[in-house]
Amino acid sequence: MSHRSAPLPCSLLIVACCAVLAAGCTQPRCENSQPRMAESRVNPKGCAQDARNNAVSTEQSVVPYEGVADPDFLQQFAETYRFRLGQPSRATFLKDGSRLLFLRSGPRSFVNELFELDLQTGAERVLVTAEALVGGGEETLSAQEKARRERMRLATRGIVSFALSPDETRLLFPLSGHLFGYSLADAAVVELPNDGGDPIDPQFSPDGTQVACVRNGDVYVIDLPSLAQRQLTHKANEAETNGLAEFVAQEEMGRYQGYWWSPDSQTIAYQHNDESAVETLYISDPAHPEVAPVPNRYPRAGSVNVDVKVGLIAANGVDATTTWVEWDRTAYPYLHTVKWEKSAPLSLVVQNRTQTEAAILLVEPSGVSHVIHQERDEAWVNLEQDVPKWLDDGRFLWTTERDGFNQLELRAQDGALVETLTPASLGLRGLVAVDDDGGAWVRGGAEPTEEHLFRVPIAAPNDTVQLSQGEGLHSATVGPNGIWLHRTAELAGLHYQIESLSGGAALPLIQVSESPSFELNVAIETVNLPNAYRAALIRPRNFDPALRYPVLLSVYGGPHYRTVYKDRAAFYMDQWVADHGFIVVTVDGRGTPYRGRDWERAIKYDFVTVVLDDQVAALQALGAVHPELDLQRVGVSGWSFGGYLTAMAVIRRPEVFLAGVAGAPVVDWRDYDTHYTERYLGLPEEHPEAYDVSSVLTYAAHLERPLLLVHGSADDNVFFLHSLKLLEALFAARRPFEFLPLIGQTHMVRDPETRAHLEARTLEFFREKLGVPMP
Repeated sequence: MSHRSAPLPCSLLIVACCAVLAAGCTQPRCENSQPRMAESRVNPKGCAQDARNNAVSTEQSVVPYEGVADPDFLQQFAETYRFRLGQPSRATFLKDGSRLLFLRSGPRSFVNELFELDLQTGAERVLVTAEALVGGGEETLSAQEKARRERMRLATRGIVSFALSPDETRLLFPLSGHLFGYSLADAAVVELPNDGGDPIDPQFSPDGTQVACVRNGDVYVIDLPSLAQRQLTHKANEAETNGLAEFVAQEEMGRYQGYWWSPDSQTIAYQHNDESAVETLYISDPAHPEVAPVPNRYPRAGSVNVDVKVGLIAANGVDATTTWVEWDRTAYPYLHTVKWEKSAPLSLVVQNRTQTEAAILLVEPSGVSHVIHQERDEAWVNLEQDVPKWLDDGRFLWTTERDGFNQLELRAQDGALVETLTPASLGLRGLVAVDDDGGAWVRGGAEPTEEHLFRVPIAAPNDTVQLSQGEGLHSATVGPNGIWLHRTAELAGLHYQIESLSGGAALPLIQVSESPSFELNVAIETVNLPNAYRAALIRPRNFDPALRYPVLLSVYGGPHYRTVYKDRAAFYMDQWVADHGFIVVTVDGRGTPYRGRDWERAIKYDFVTVVLDDQVAALQALGAVHPELDLQRVGVSGWSFGGYLTAMAVIRRPEVFLAGVAGAPVVDWRDYDTHYTERYLGLPEEHPEAYDVSSVLTYAAHLERPLLLVHGSADDNVFFLHSLKLLEALFAARRPFEFLPLIGQTHMVRDPETRAHLEARTLEFFREKLGVPMP
């Protein structure tokens, strides 16, 4: 039997259950108590006997430490969904610049409502509530919609999206399995036909006379105003879907759309998926064994992917024939991006399996396609959903890292390079929009801990202007006539306001999200090493420089995500932990984004060596200049890739890390999805050594330090089997461990009570293992 399919022995299940009971029966201690800080005199290399006893040997000093942690924080953090509820989203300007539409929930409500802001008077009003449309009952979602929202990391309910008709008189939104139309003129609501299943991704046709959506894996069109509905596609079996993006497109490519209207509203291009050859993984509910397991088509590294095609079909339903788009799907099996804009033919961006090549295809009505541009990189090609962006004159914008740093290009319709619009020094992150006057709005910045907005005149790129000022993360929704919604997230706070390129007073957009009761004590600095890592140190609010504090390294470390940036929301939990007598440190090393091609691609064929070495090097360098960091008492924690890195840290570097809490760790990369894993490690049959060196299972028998594993049993991204495989390996090697399964929780851990208890348990674990006296 292969290692992948080996069953867990009954003895392991018993041990795991015992660990669960031990973890679950320990109640969080009262946060009003006052812990005392002890100075550590542990040997820097640690002590194996101490580790096996799950305790740190320390000599107590009598230096007092008065805890200042807010006892109500955890509940507030959980009930506000990490203080994100109450923030505006999905902002959309009307073309005349008179109004802004947006979604918002209450500060402790997960239910969104639809709002309108009058840009002349500043008056705000509620247009539609979920309560008014479907009453107070529990919202019902199809399995496909639940999975789609999980991929989008969408935790809110109610009205979560809306479409504005081309003439801007009507709105369209799905809600609890229904599809509603709303008149902006008289607030009249009409329910559209609901035959065929719950609507997914409803869209107006460009001429506004039709609405399309996906129901139960097929594309439907509804005529307006007759409300006659017709089914355009007909899947052959339950292994097929039409009009939906497949799992890896949603999870790894950031594409959630699976069909596209032609600019003349006559044709729909749709994605056809055949999952029949894709492996099925099952998710069961341990608390309800009477419920059948849920099947998930999940392509593990090296296995068969979904067979993806693109078809063209008439929207009127008269001709039911599908014209299939022709391209070399053997060479380019991945469909990354699809665009169909009025100034260009249907455009596809496709990738080869190893993602070292990408091609832009233009498609003729006959289905014939031809390549107009190719990108190649010996490691991998980074792609984004915002390009190609077609301009009214038939040219398009494109981004490339060909010269080592991301840059914005202008290309002709045949793909020929016209001009590079941004210098490498701008630090391009992505395209935001193109405004009415030919200005390309982009995100960028030379400093990786910040993100700024720039306007690049396409006709005169030397006149580029930076629109945002001040440290922090700036983002924009671009409207007509030079107006834009400016979101600013800084260490000092968060605010939204409507601004104009012509100047004048800004109009605030109200956000009702709560904030913690405390201010932050965060310092962001550059580590004094050749690689100049960025790091954040979060000290207790009553920090005493005469004391030495145990250190908690909060890690992610993987590609396409950073943890060090100047947004206060990134550090709320870290501050609460620090206020219990720790210093929390987080570091962005090689492999993280926004430091150039070579920096990011240093992790090719090895997920652990460079990443872990950088974390340790930065930590030690910080300890050399900050004597308050007690590097003899260091814990590490993280989630997802950060959970993986946590497990690797306590196993491979026990002389540095005394304890770890690994959440939803990827234990064996052969069990993670194709698109993500193969991009970095290659195909497992071609590079088995990359998978071996990057697998936690390779080193599991060497665990010396206390390790708490946490995993949601319903996780359909990093499956529960990852943690179970690690537990099996640890048990076989007679290594101690603790295991806390989150029954019924997915990768997001949405449930507020579960989240609160998880954070409390994590804090308690580190207090015990790092020798911090309990209050």
